[in-house]
Amino acid sequence: MKIYTKKGDQGFTCLGTGDRVLKSDPRVEAYGAVDELSSLLGLARSYIQDEQEMENELRWIQEKLFVIASVLAFPGTSCNEIQEISENDLLHLEVAIDKKMEELPPLTEFIVPGGTKIAAHIHYARSVCRSVERTVVSLLDPILLDTNILPFLNRLGDYLFCAARLVNYRAGESENIAKI
Repeated sequence: MKIYTKKGDQGFTCLGTGDRVLKSDPRVEAYGAVDELSSLLGLARSYIQDEQEMENELRWIQEKLFVIASVLAFPGTSCNEIQEISENDLLHLEVAIDKKMEELPPLTEFIVPGGTKIAAHIHYARSVCRSVERTVVSLLDPILLDTNILPFLNRLGDYLFCAARLVNYRAGESENIAKI
C-alpha cells in the first residue's frame, strides 16, 4: 500500500468525518499543532536515559494528545463515540505536578527556558502546548468547551514547566533567572 494518495495536492484534506476542508482550516491547524506537540515530547523522550517515571509520563501524555487530536478531527462526533479526556486524566496531571513541586525549591522569579537538552526540549514543548491551547480555544466549538480538553491542555502546560525544572534540578543545573 502506498502512503501517498495525491488527494491533498490541491491543498485540501479530509476530516475524520469525511468532510473535505482546506489544510489551513482552523480545525486542521489545531490537530496539526497537537501533533507537533506530541512530536516534541517524543524528541524529549529520546534524550531520557535514567528518568523512567518521566519517560512513562511523557508517553502517557502523548497517548492523551492522540485522543485530543481525534476529537478535533471528528467535529460533531459525540465523545461517547471517541475516547475522551476524563476527570481522572486531569487528576493524574495534577498529582504529577504536585509531586514534582514537592521536590523543587520554590520559584519566586521568572526563569529563562533552557538547561539540559531534555529540559530545553520540554520547555519548548511547554510553549507549543500554550500555543495549542490558544489554537483550540480559537475554534469556539461548544462541544469542545464541554470537554476536559482545555483544562487538560492548561494543566499540561503547568506539568511541562515543572517537569523541565525538575530535570534541570536533578541534573544539578541551576535555573537561569530572568533579569527583569
